[in-house]
Amino acid sequence: MTIEIQDILILIKEYLLNIFAFDPNSPLLFTHFRFWAFFAVVFTGFSIVAGSLHKNRSGARLHLPGWRRVLRNGYLFLISLLFYYKTSGLFVGLLILVTLTDFFLARGIYRFRQKAINKGHEKSKMALFLLCLSVTIDLGILCYFKYSYFFADIVNQIFGTNFQVTNIAARLGNHIIGRPFWSVDRIVLPVGISFYTFQVISYTADVYKGLVRPVRNILDFGFYVSFFPQLVAGPIIKASDFIPQLYRRYALSRTQFGIAVFWILNGLTKKIVMSDYLAVNFIDRVFANPQLFSGFENLAALFAYSFQVYADFSGYTDIAIGLSLMMGFYLPQNFNSPYKAQNARNFWKRWHISLSRWLQTYLYIPLGGNRNISFGTWFWICVITIAALILSGSWIVAVIVLAIALATVITALRSPGKRRHIYANMNSMITMLLGGLWHGASCNFMIWGGLNGVGMIIFKFWSDWHTVKRIIVTSYVVCILFLLRLWASPALALWNVLLCFCAFILVSMIIKCIWQYYNSQRDYVRWPRFAKATNVVWSVIVTFTFITFTRLFFRSGSNLDPAVANETAWNIATSMMTRIGTEWTVNPLDVIPAYWKVFLLFCIGMAIHWIPERMKRRYRYSFAKLPLPLMVLVCAFAIFIIYQFVTAEMQPFIYFQF
Repeated sequence: MTIEIQDILILIKEYLLNIFAFDPNSPLLFTHFRFWAFFAVVFTGFSIVAGSLHKNRSGARLHLPGWRRVLRNGYLFLISLLFYYKTSGLFVGLLILVTLTDFFLARGIYRFRQKAINKGHEKSKMALFLLCLSVTIDLGILCYFKYSYFFADIVNQIFGTNFQVTNIAARLGNHIIGRPFWSVDRIVLPVGISFYTFQVISYTADVYKGLVRPVRNILDFGFYVSFFPQLVAGPIIKASDFIPQLYRRYALSRTQFGIAVFWILNGLTKKIVMSDYLAVNFIDRVFANPQLFSGFENLAALFAYSFQVYADFSGYTDIAIGLSLMMGFYLPQNFNSPYKAQNARNFWKRWHISLSRWLQTYLYIPLGGNRNISFGTWFWICVITIAALILSGSWIVAVIVLAIALATVITALRSPGKRRHIYANMNSMITMLLGGLWHGASCNFMIWGGLNGVGMIIFKFWSDWHTVKRIIVTSYVVCILFLLRLWASPALALWNVLLCFCAFILVSMIIKCIWQYYNSQRDYVRWPRFAKATNVVWSVIVTFTFITFTRLFFRSGSNLDPAVANETAWNIATSMMTRIGTEWTVNPLDVIPAYWKVFLLFCIGMAIHWIPERMKRRYRYSFAKLPLPLMVLVCAFAIFIIYQFVTAEMQPFIYFQF
């Protein structure tokens, strides 16, 4: 009996050690069964410390008593730190450092701001200094871990040096413990550092603006920064949206519970059934070696990836929203059927909404927004010029980029009527370029962001033109591309792809012009609903195609060692473009049967994506209203189907790398 008890104690000890141990080869992911066991334990503890719901006569939620709030938020803060440790190991110390510095700096900002207001001043130089210090610390840490290789590459190319990146943090750690425990030759990117860095910057900035009061308790603030459902891949939560929820009592109605379960199942389906299956069985194979596949297979992989990245990222967000709702917290919507967008501008109002709003609030508007340009605009013009020099390796290209920027500013100064429009486009382009760089330390991400910026600017001009002018301009572009296709053989594939895309737009515009002329000769518009629907479908297809081709640079720069990201990403992108843009040697009708499951899943996924929002809302609430026994059966069936698609090796979420 004694031996059996000892064996049981040993097993319990090993299990507890395993819970608190970090395994870099097996991080804690939403798609792992271990996570749901972890969440079951966490939610049980949360139910004990959260307390029951009490309402006043008006039905509004009362705030938690101080001791219970500290207990609940402190509990979730510690759980979130444990979750992050299981995901990223000792980088949890970095998260704690950022939490501590911004907590105390925000309190200092608020104190000096209040003193200035009491003295009749609108601003405080000391508060501004502390804000700058906070942003410098946060961005300094982010740049060190994420952009060291990128900056070293820039310096080496400009000055002909041979600087090698060294992990200073690892070297310091080895010096402290007195032995070479950590590798100093490579900098590892902490999971989710871009997300929580932007989140704490928004907090200190909002405190400086007077939009929120600083959190008084370090446990409350730590919980806001590290809330585990959204910690490693967003959405990025603004302090003014989330901090008031820290003080509310826990509440979960029957309908809210059903909605939370729906979001969790929806996210798991997107991730495992859609994203992972497409990646493992088709997309990853093609991107790994594009030259081994035909042009049609490369094109199909590109469109499939465009859907994969949506299913993967929005799947994570759906799970995060469901888990948060289970615990009584509300996360902002991060996706709104982005591939229903009818133009590039509308796409970025639907895709990664929390990042788009962050960039607009804390970058685009400070640059001058749609009113003016600032010192920041000129600073980033210089940075972009240097980037153009590095990308092309030619001073001529850099001079051309700088000349275009100067000509644009001069035109704005000489044309007061167009000034605000031009300034808005400049600031918008800079924002998109930096938004691309936020995603990764690779020139391909800047190209991706720049292409999206160009798409947004072109649409602004396009929307102001008459159909005839659109046809004339598009015809001119098609002629230029046709001549380039004949004369510029090294870039033949690129010109072929652009020529096909612009020719498609031209033919569509001509058909639309003929239709408008035909109806102008009549007293009424024939089939108005059909005409409107056709125009919407056409706009969606053009936008989806444009966004998909920008994904070529996004995917090529992903999942790469930062030390070789630029060169490898560029080679992958050019190889795929070459295969897509040159003569196809394989008949597409022979490819589709070979990958029929992949094509079928892609079509089903896009069809569900394009379902009207009112229908989605209807079946979402229908599920939430199911009787509990029936809901359990539906969940069991859904989980059984989902895990039939589980791959041998779990695929990490794409945005974990950012």
